[in-house]
Amino acid sequence: MRAERSWKPSSSSWCRDVRATWTIFRRELAAYLASPLGWIVAATVLLIDGLLFYAQALGPAAGERLSAEVLSRFFWTTSGLVAIAAVALSVRLLVEERQLDTLVLLNTSPVRDREIVLGKFLSAFAFLGGITLLTLYMPLLVMVNGKISAGQIAIGYLGLFLIGGAVLAVGVFASSLTRHPLLAAAIGAALTGALFLFWPLSFVLDPPLSRVIAGLSIHGRHFAGFQVGVLHLRDVFYYLAITFFFLLLATKVLEAKRWE
Repeated sequence: MRAERSWKPSSSSWCRDVRATWTIFRRELAAYLASPLGWIVAATVLLIDGLLFYAQALGPAAGERLSAEVLSRFFWTTSGLVAIAAVALSVRLLVEERQLDTLVLLNTSPVRDREIVLGKFLSAFAFLGGITLLTLYMPLLVMVNGKISAGQIAIGYLGLFLIGGAVLAVGVFASSLTRHPLLAAAIGAALTGALFLFWPLSFVLDPPLSRVIAGLSIHGRHFAGFQVGVLHLRDVFYYLAITFFFLLLATKVLEAKRWE
């Protein structure tokens, strides 16, 4: 009887959390679909990615390359574009609420800060995931005309989703710090750039510091396996940990600002 009483409130609370997160997710996703920014980011990413793929795989300067090498280059260039798109899509999330003074309404509503952060993050992740999937025809062309497996493509796209989610989380944290979009974009880009530069920086440092810096790099060490179709659980864990860490930071910032 005691167990039944303790279970019911927690289940009800979990359902309420899911409903609140789902409501914010749907609102933000609709905002992306109605916003010119979302479509500009999508068109830019797809255009540049297509041009780079043509230059590297189909153009007159492409030369003779193995299909696995073409696929690896595709994931390398696409990962950079996904990261840039993630910064551009994420910085508006909380900044816009402050500019329109709607964050006050959210803060005074029964919605919790973690539900606000998670709902907004998931909406940006869904939109970015849609953009990423629209590039799928390029590796499929490589598979039809070369010797690569569907598993290599699936692992590469898993890497793109993971690095996109991690950079989105960095951007959500940046947008929680200020009400100025340009400043939020600068903070998000600086944090993401630093995480990218950790990899080349590790080559000029001495151990053990070089190993620590390499381990924190968001691209070089942790994305290399996804590029060539090799899945390491440590890399999956790293991207999930980065995502969780920055979303937690964004939640704590919102909690602190709620009481200002």
